Amino acid sequence: MGVHMLKKVQNLPVSLDEAWDFFSHPKNLSVMTPEYLNLKFTNPLFGDEMYAGQVITYNVKPLLGIPMFWMTEITHVQPKRFFVDEQRFGPYALWHHQHHFREIEGGVEMTDLIHYKAPLGPLGDFAVALFIRGQLEDIFKFRFAKVEELFGVWNVSAEK
Repeated sequence: MGVHMLKKVQNLPVSLDEAWDFFSHPKNLSVMTPEYLNLKFTNPLFGDEMYAGQVITYNVKPLLGIPMFWMTEITHVQPKRFFVDEQRFGPYALWHHQHHFREIEGGVEMTDLIHYKAPLGPLGDFAVALFIRGQLEDIFKFRFAKVEELFGVWNVSAEK
């Protein structure tokens, strides 16, 4: 199998400015991360808004409470359109996460597109099937609920 993909879409009942302002601030990552992952930044974050070339380091505990170092780089930023973070060091053989924002009637459509690959070849693919995919799904379910808590529930009638 090798490289896996996860796509998540969420509509937000807020302006593009408000959505971008929140999601383009790296410190807000901890707000949208489940507590059990115990995400802790390990480097000072320079500036308020992310920028291409920014490196962010943190510790997480994704498996059995074992701390793991993770380093990502913000590789691309087009304000109010998208940004990309890529793992430079961490638990994955590949992690490429695109965050897209698009104005729609009544708010913003936010799309996450993640390409990832577990280490260890076929054993890593087995781990994806066994628990990694499920854990990523759970993390995004948490984030979906947290975003609704912060910004409100999308009004389906606004889509008509």
